[in-house]
Amino acid sequence: MSEYENIRLEIEGPVATLTLARPKKRNAFDVPTLRECLDAIERIHAEDAVRVALLAGEGKGFSAGADLSAPPARHRSVSDNLNHDYRPVLMAITHGPKPWISAVQGAAAGIGSAFAMNCDLTVMADDAYLYQAFGAIGLIPDGGATWHLARTIGKKRAYELMVTGEKLPAARCLELGLCNRVVPADRLMEEARAWALEIAEKAPLSLRFAKRALQTAMEADLDTAYSREAELQALCIESEDAREGVAAFLEKRKAVFKGR
Repeated sequence: MSEYENIRLEIEGPVATLTLARPKKRNAFDVPTLRECLDAIERIHAEDAVRVALLAGEGKGFSAGADLSAPPARHRSVSDNLNHDYRPVLMAITHGPKPWISAVQGAAAGIGSAFAMNCDLTVMADDAYLYQAFGAIGLIPDGGATWHLARTIGKKRAYELMVTGEKLPAARCLELGLCNRVVPADRLMEEARAWALEIAEKAPLSLRFAKRALQTAMEADLDTAYSREAELQALCIESEDAREGVAAFLEKRKAVFKGR
């Protein structure tokens, strides 16, 4: 169903796959690509039949980051570019109602690493790596990469990655909690989709509200996080899906969730 130039959007059953499709540019981001991504993400979130989304890259690498060869936008500062072009795409994934899984092969470099880390879950091929390439060209990590790294691996390790430019292989990412699973490179999309289908069988409201609760927990104190859990639990417990889940448990059968 894709009608884009720089990405592909495919919806198969309950799983949507957004693929960065600029392999000759190593799936680097430019403004047209970002605009297409935002449109595709909004379509995914609006499609009730879709329960889980995958973010992938075509070719040998996930994404090389920003397209440094792209002509700069007129009258636009770097801050404008990050705030008005990149931020809406990243935040659409972060605050969207559905879980996103990044499927990473080869390099996820620069702001490409931020896109990989920004997803709720990550599957990495055994040849994949995260690379904070910014220091090599006199820049700092952006796209939220500092936030994700600091909260996942701690201040000292995060700063080390930023200043040394170490290419962090998939196995080490798994040890540090930067990805959930490492799979053979030739089975990356097969494994990522199988996991997406497994998650898609869960209650959609539970998936959505667990994501919201976790976002609060990442920033708030215990009291605030507890209150947010109670608020969202009240919404879940009144749902048809919760009643179906309890009935299925008592009847020792598989639950069929409808997202309401």
